[in-house]
Amino acid sequence: MVGVAESDFGTVPDKTAFELQAQAATRAITDAGVVKDDIDGLFSCGHADGLHVLQLAEYLGLQPRFLDSTLVGGSSWETFVEHAVLALEAGRCSTALLVYASTAKSDVKRRYRSSDATFMPSGINQYEVPFGPTLISKYAMVAQRHMYQYGTTSEQLAAIAVATRKNASRNPNAVMRDPISVDDVMASRMVADPLHLLDCCLRTDGGGAIILTTAERARSLRKPPVWVIGAASAESHYSMAQMEDMTISPCARSGPKAFAEAGISHKDVDVLQIYDAFTIMVLLSLEGLGFCKPGEGGPFVEDGKLTWDGALPMNTDGGGLSSNHPGMRGLFLMIEAVRQLRRESTAQVPDAKVAVCNATGGFMSHCSTIVLARD
Repeated sequence: MVGVAESDFGTVPDKTAFELQAQAATRAITDAGVVKDDIDGLFSCGHADGLHVLQLAEYLGLQPRFLDSTLVGGSSWETFVEHAVLALEAGRCSTALLVYASTAKSDVKRRYRSSDATFMPSGINQYEVPFGPTLISKYAMVAQRHMYQYGTTSEQLAAIAVATRKNASRNPNAVMRDPISVDDVMASRMVADPLHLLDCCLRTDGGGAIILTTAERARSLRKPPVWVIGAASAESHYSMAQMEDMTISPCARSGPKAFAEAGISHKDVDVLQIYDAFTIMVLLSLEGLGFCKPGEGGPFVEDGKLTWDGALPMNTDGGGLSSNHPGMRGLFLMIEAVRQLRRESTAQVPDAKVAVCNATGGFMSHCSTIVLARD
């Protein structure tokens, strides 16, 4: 990884998603020290009505020789890295651009989309949608089950939101920066029992971009490269009715594979970036990745170890709970990880050398785990 950037984010009513993607891509190209004509691999999915990656290539003025539009939810971006590495190693492209943007917040205000991501009742959805589960309520069911099975408390989930807000307080671009307490989270309105408002991610506009290239080219560019040393993906289900165990994230399979490929253990991880659409997602990811045993996530997080200066720094930019969340956030996990390893983060972890990014897509449906290293 040789270039990373974000577009403007927060509330950006004067730009389309394509404009935000162009802005992020331009900034990432500048960050990397390459030129647009170097880009011959394009990886993207998202907002456009069909043939998204073709529309985007045309809009950006690119004619890449390798395209990928894999869509598995918010974890698509880590999956794209896995695919891009394979394409680069095979010589199918030499410089790959991963780019995403959404006007998710502005679209709701304009009534272009609903505030919920539940799909229309066709196919398998016809067996769930009539009973009214929303995106948030599906994760609330996961939280309820974890609480029933292991005694996890709402206060323990709240500790995750408190930690990410502390990290966001150091990020001048984070949407929410004011400190919060466990009591504040508990006092925020209930959205889907047991998830309170502050257990849920933001809805923002915004975009991001990452540039990857070959090892040979990377060594000659503007900034020290960040190396992809491990990657793996795993899926579990599409419909919640087919989730075998609501307390086990698919990262229980992708994590060990990525760690093994990278040749690392948990003690080697200096910084962790976890997709945090909801606090329960973080809890299950920590357990699935093996940082604590199944069912022990609640006690594991309540001592504040997830802050930038804690024992296991996580989501050091503030994450989706406090910094930004424009629809799909997997790309932003890696942007912050690269900044940590290049010593450019606003909440810098001293001497960070290894970062793990774990993204979740769908309804705990798919996970992709990436291991990045400074050396």
